[in-house]
Amino acid sequence: MTHVILFHHAQGLTEGVADFAQRLRDAGHDVVVPDLYDGLTFDTIDAGVAHAEKTGFDTIIERGERAADGLPADTVYAGFSLGTLPAQKLAQTRSGAVGALLFHGGVPAAMFGSDWPATVALQLHVTAEDEWIELLEVEELAEDAGAAELFIYPGSAHLVADPSLDEYDEEIAELILARTIAFLDRLA
Repeated sequence: MTHVILFHHAQGLTEGVADFAQRLRDAGHDVVVPDLYDGLTFDTIDAGVAHAEKTGFDTIIERGERAADGLPADTVYAGFSLGTLPAQKLAQTRSGAVGALLFHGGVPAAMFGSDWPATVALQLHVTAEDEWIELLEVEELAEDAGAAELFIYPGSAHLVADPSLDEYDEEIAELILARTIAFLDRLA
């Protein structure tokens, strides 16, 4: 069993994020899913991003850090899109972190003031033509992390792994889920 904290995307803690977390639990992992938006969800990415901008990305990251307080040291930090920010920061800065799962996002390690820790496993999942990410930044992060697993899927959809959204792609989502579970199983 691996301990995981999974942060939601800009549209909030949707049923799809909760379902993804439940499937990880069903595979034998301990998964916590904090709500960084205090119950708010948004119908579009644009509306969710506007809320995140109004709230402040630093505040979103701080909420993620507070949500991780009290978790075991050997936690895997995971996030969808906006949620990759607190997940990545925690994976890079928390002592004992064992891994990070970044879905539909990721930034160069230097953004959080350090190199990627050699002891922290990293797996990234993005689509090739996603307008919401900078693919070069994600590739740079994977390169900085050394042994990172970077999976680039076809298409331009952003939140392909959230079954509650229109961008959901079942084939890609199932592949992401299978690769995620294999990653967590290796770290258990």
